[in-house]
Amino acid sequence: MKDKIAGFIAFLIMVVLIIGLLFYGWILYTVIFDTNTSQTVQTSDTQTASTDGTEVIKKEEKKSIAETITDIFTTPVQESITYSEEKSNGKYFYEQLNENQKAIYNGFQDNKDKLMSGTYAIQFGNKFADTLSTETGSKVLGEDYQSAIEAFTHDNSDLFYLDVSKMYLNIETKKKAFSTTYNVYIKPEEGSTYFAKGFTSETDVKIAMQKIEQEANRVKAKFTGDAYKDIKLIHDYLIEEIDYDENYQSKGTYSIYGAFVDKKCVCEGYTRAFKYVADIAGIDCLFMQGIATNSDGRTESHAWNCVKLNGTWYLIDTTWDDPIIIGRGVILASTHYKYFLKGTNTFNKDHKLETQFSENGKVFSYPQVSVIDY
Repeated sequence: MKDKIAGFIAFLIMVVLIIGLLFYGWILYTVIFDTNTSQTVQTSDTQTASTDGTEVIKKEEKKSIAETITDIFTTPVQESITYSEEKSNGKYFYEQLNENQKAIYNGFQDNKDKLMSGTYAIQFGNKFADTLSTETGSKVLGEDYQSAIEAFTHDNSDLFYLDVSKMYLNIETKKKAFSTTYNVYIKPEEGSTYFAKGFTSETDVKIAMQKIEQEANRVKAKFTGDAYKDIKLIHDYLIEEIDYDENYQSKGTYSIYGAFVDKKCVCEGYTRAFKYVADIAGIDCLFMQGIATNSDGRTESHAWNCVKLNGTWYLIDTTWDDPIIIGRGVILASTHYKYFLKGTNTFNKDHKLETQFSENGKVFSYPQVSVIDY
């Protein structure tokens, strides 16, 4: 009997030793050989189409918000708009982001100059570990990335050199015995760049930026300090200097490069140029977008601005205030101010604001706009 008990105890000891050795071996393996995985997240597609027009114009846009943000016109126009508190720090959309989204936005903002290289990788390391450790963490961070890019491209009008659809959020996972760490970074596809079409080097970008600043300084030199006069100055400069790019010849037709350098662009170029100079003047100005119905009765994507004057927000559409003459007609001076500092009673007749810029994306808010014209 004693021999049987002793044998059973010996057997148990052997089993425990084997299990211990296997466990120790597994720990040793995971310490020496990390388990690494990686995945990549890209923004949504960026192609849209639009048509602009008034009684005397016919403006057709094949794309809008191209190569800079996601397709903003794939979702139905909302019948009701959520309005936010008025913010005047130049980062209107940033203030609506959650902490992860703000961190990604700041990664772009803090490295804006380095992004001119076309290949710089924005590093976040293990910053998003709490999110990524959850079951749906990668999906959530991917959505945060999308929202951050949308906010960043709306707050910043000087991103003419970037095509964010070529930027990828990379998530590397490293697992050890008792811990998991993550390495998150944003970069272009291997061997490629995230330059917008027409730009191939940092030198190209810096030369373009100098030309843009030189032209913007022409307007800045005429600022009076009176908000109304300066808003009108920007508006008049744009409609006098820019030709609508009917044939999409400008390499910056959707950006401030087209507006200030080529002097040819479509509605997005007008709108970003207005915000760019308004920001310099210290005027609260937002990039707005949605759909608009032109004089031909066609409803397509469009972009315009919202500015704050004497504590109240008004709407401006410089594209439609710069009509193309059909035939030998003459444009009355009043036509150039048909969409200048207007309220929603006027604008909502042919403009509808969109606040969700990608399918299932974040719904942003805008300030309460005056109902009546200025």
